[in-house]
Amino acid sequence: MLRPEQMSRVSVTGSKRVMDAVIEAVHDLRLLHVTEYDGSWEGFEPGDPIEGAESASQKLVTVRSLKSILDVDEEDAGPTQLVTEEALDEELEEIRTEVNDLDDRREELRDELREVEDEIDTLDPFVQLGIDLDLLKGYETLSVAVGEGDADEVREQLAASDVDDYEVFAEGDVLAAFARADENDLQDALVGATFTGLDVPEGDVDPGEYRDELEGRRQQLESDLDAVESELDDLRADVSGFLLAAEETLTIEVQKREAPLTFATTDNAFVAEGWIPTEHYGQFQSELSAAAGDSVEVEELERAEYDEGHHEETEPIPEAGSEVSADFEDEAEEATAGPTADEEEEAEPREAAPDGGRVTNASGLVSMGDDEPPTVQDNPQGVKPFEALVEVINRPQYTELDPTFIFFLTFPIFFGFMIGDLGYGLLYMGMGFWLMKSFDSDVIKSLGGVGVWAGGFTAVFGVLYGEFFGLHQLGYVVWGTEESAGIVGQLFGMHGPPIHKGLQPHYIYYAKAWLLLSALAGVAHMVIGRALDFVNNLEHGVSEAFLESGSWIILTISIWWWILTTTAMAAKPPFLFSAFAEKGMTNPATDEAIKNVAIPLGFNGFPVIELFRVPISDGFSLVVGAALAMIFVGLALVIYAEGGIGLIESITQGFGHVVSYTRIGAVTLAKAGMALAVNLLVFGAVLTEEGEFHLIFFMDHAPDPEQVVFSGLVNAEGPVMMLLGVLFGIILLVLGHALVLVLGITSAGLQAVRLEYVEFFGKFFEGGGKRYEPFGHERTHTADE
Repeated sequence: MLRPEQMSRVSVTGSKRVMDAVIEAVHDLRLLHVTEYDGSWEGFEPGDPIEGAESASQKLVTVRSLKSILDVDEEDAGPTQLVTEEALDEELEEIRTEVNDLDDRREELRDELREVEDEIDTLDPFVQLGIDLDLLKGYETLSVAVGEGDADEVREQLAASDVDDYEVFAEGDVLAAFARADENDLQDALVGATFTGLDVPEGDVDPGEYRDELEGRRQQLESDLDAVESELDDLRADVSGFLLAAEETLTIEVQKREAPLTFATTDNAFVAEGWIPTEHYGQFQSELSAAAGDSVEVEELERAEYDEGHHEETEPIPEAGSEVSADFEDEAEEATAGPTADEEEEAEPREAAPDGGRVTNASGLVSMGDDEPPTVQDNPQGVKPFEALVEVINRPQYTELDPTFIFFLTFPIFFGFMIGDLGYGLLYMGMGFWLMKSFDSDVIKSLGGVGVWAGGFTAVFGVLYGEFFGLHQLGYVVWGTEESAGIVGQLFGMHGPPIHKGLQPHYIYYAKAWLLLSALAGVAHMVIGRALDFVNNLEHGVSEAFLESGSWIILTISIWWWILTTTAMAAKPPFLFSAFAEKGMTNPATDEAIKNVAIPLGFNGFPVIELFRVPISDGFSLVVGAALAMIFVGLALVIYAEGGIGLIESITQGFGHVVSYTRIGAVTLAKAGMALAVNLLVFGAVLTEEGEFHLIFFMDHAPDPEQVVFSGLVNAEGPVMMLLGVLFGIILLVLGHALVLVLGITSAGLQAVRLEYVEFFGKFFEGGGKRYEPFGHERTHTADE
């Protein structure tokens, strides 16, 4: 799980006469992640596409263009079908002709419709003005200005100008100014007014009548366009299945015919390389042997074992442009006749030369390109949805540990602890199942899977908290009360939920306990991250890994060990020593008996291990414990490994990053507070002298008026007010909890993800791995021939 699937680099060497059969077999297997030949071998050139590749590519472009025009998608797929060469030639051409004719007609209608609509928009102001178009132009002694503006301002400007004889006609904000003046003088006179000129359309018609004609033309064009669209829809329904199947058929054909472009070839032989999962090597070898017999040789060049965090290279990679053995071509061609007994012995994976020199396999081969193996994450089915969240940062490198499983273990717990409500948890699970079942996207399906896990833990913690949409009645039913035992409480002899969120004043000690627990979870989370980094750094040697990662583990643990020791008590809050103690134990910070304990583990601080005592003055002495000594050791190692910046980072990471985890406890209180606010407004609540909230609606007796915080909408007096209160209460209840549900994702979800990405991943994860993309195509629309 923490390592990707083991990969093997394989070489396929054969005669060109069996190349088609080999390509067919490799394509059907969908196992080989092909390494593209980089042209560095003397005497070998990249292969040429198989005849017909260009024609298939052109047809594929045509099919995809038709799909785009008809807006065909995966949902339009019908039953699988076999697409023949004849169908690709004849039926595809018929569809192309019909679709193009309809599409051309549609574009013509759209262009014409657009012109008519523009003309109508241009004519509308003149229709409003109500003056025939021939009266607005063509005068010898009059100038006319038509436009939109303020008629009063226009008249004022004309009155103040040198234009003596004028008249302004206006309807609404459209006006026409007639003046016995030069056109330029009229325009100059209107400069100071609110006025935007309009060009008078051609023609001598009544604007209203002309607009009616244009409106009729627009309706006719829209009708014609709808008819063409309907024809295209009918055609789409008829041919969508064929187009999807044709696209898949041509995609496969193009893949196969262009495959030689990645091969190294001579006149008579070809060599292909790539990576396959090691467990499938035997199947790969036997299938190719069955397809091409002794005319092809399959050899495992390298098995990417892990050696202190990195795969073990069994064949070094030559630099681009370097020469290989001069006899390589002859050896490769000889290999097509079948391996000898000696060659079969040498075909086993070989160890790297200690001097790093060039090591060749039985055929004298060296790598033909980039030799880094692709990453195939090896996680159980239930963990796989979390791979999508890891890939938001990056795909793990083959040489580093995959954090997906740790992500799977921690993220749902963080999220579930912060929301902790059975009602919300069931809704999150439902939303997750809906995403998984309703969408084809792998990413959205993965998010749905994450939602199911997060919702499940939210529901579990909700039962432990005894909450259902913020209501504590669930706790009374499941765990019982002091007066009566609940369903589960009877089995364990409990009265009331085992834990509380700590929002109510009576349970404030739980809130403090969750802050401490969050910090301790942060220590564990970060130590795990540093431990993974330690494994990744083993490639540099144990001592280097210890300095780079082990020093941080020592420093982080020792800082928080010292914080929980009974030294320097004036600087430490008392709840550090009471949250997980036992009732009656003495709190070393206050020297008082502990009254309330969240989880009774009997811990009230680590005792000081005195190494030596140096008197400074009366009543004071310096006590150095083991924790403090470890801090100095860890700090010294960090500074040695990181330099001066390590002193600053020791505070920000060893202490600050851990404190960042207290956001878990803070968000827990925030979400609980929001749910309580919604329920309080709807059902009303009292706050008892003991500091407990009780919802009035669920009480079996009248509340004490002095303890009422809010009477609640549903508890209004009088039939009318009660009816309105219930109505608005239901609306508020639904909308309020819907808001809490959404904010649970945007706050608890984002905060949990942030802890994973920043505090956890930042300690060890680099990413940048290659995606495993095996040569082949998964058929979904076509039947295999």
